[in-house]
Amino acid sequence: MKQIFKTTFAGLMLAAAFTSMHAANAGDAATLEKGMQLFKSGAVPACAVCHTLQSAGAEGAIGPDLDEMKPDQQRVAKAIKTGIGQMPAFTTLSDDDITAIARYVAHATGGSK
Repeated sequence: MKQIFKTTFAGLMLAAAFTSMHAANAGDAATLEKGMQLFKSGAVPACAVCHTLQSAGAEGAIGPDLDEMKPDQQRVAKAIKTGIGQMPAFTTLSDDDITAIARYVAHATGGSK
């Protein structure tokens, strides 16, 4: 009886972990998609106007080439929130929007989270 309980409990824990992992991956995929759309055209002005990012099909020549820079998520978020160099702060974007763009750029360039 104890062995059946242990086996059942282990199976339930494994199923819960898989479900949680699947939900997290689906949520991250949605965030990355949202970030890509904001990068390409949702932000005003769109990030793609100034920046090069192969994943987005962007070939901007004003700002840094993000594929070469490979910024991490924190660096992108800070640049969006506060501005940097010629880039203005994007004060009309929500924190969720900024997180989505930052996560997308870091993911697309191989920068760390």
